[in-house]
Amino acid sequence: MQERFHKIDARVISHLRRLEVPMARTAIFIVYFWFGALKLIGASPAGPLVLALFDKTIGFMPFTLFYTLFAIYEMTIGILFLITGLERVAIFFLCLHLVTTAMPLLLLSDITWQGLLVPTLEGQYIIKNILIAALAVVIGARVAPKSSTFTS
Repeated sequence: MQERFHKIDARVISHLRRLEVPMARTAIFIVYFWFGALKLIGASPAGPLVLALFDKTIGFMPFTLFYTLFAIYEMTIGILFLITGLERVAIFFLCLHLVTTAMPLLLLSDITWQGLLVPTLEGQYIIKNILIAALAVVIGARVAPKSSTFTS
C-alpha cells in the first residue's frame, strides 16, 4: 500500500514540475496584461492610486501620457513572460515595476494602511505582489545559465 502511495506521489510531483513554469508564466501574463489593458482603456480601479503616486513623485510629463505608457509597460511585461528566452528581460522589467508599485506603501500610507500592519484594499492589492515575485523566482530558477563566451 505504501509503495503504491509513493508511486502516485511521484507521478503527481512529476506532473506538477512539468506544469510549474508554464502556469507561472501564464499567471503573470494574465495579471499584467489584464491590469495593463484595464489602465489602457481607463477602467482600472488602481487609477486613483497611480494618480496619487504620480502627483507625489513625477512631474515632468502629463499624467495621461504616463498612464498610457505605464499600461503598455505592464502589458509588455505580461507578454515577455510568455516568450521563451526573454525571461531575464521580463524579470528585470518586473523588478522595476514591483519596486515602483510598492512605493505607495511608504509614500501614500494614508491610502494604503488603515492601521499598524492593517492594509487597506489598496495596500492588499500592492502586498499581493509578493506572490508575483515568488512566481518570477520560480521562472528565473528554471532558466538555463548563459554560457560564457570568454575564456580564461
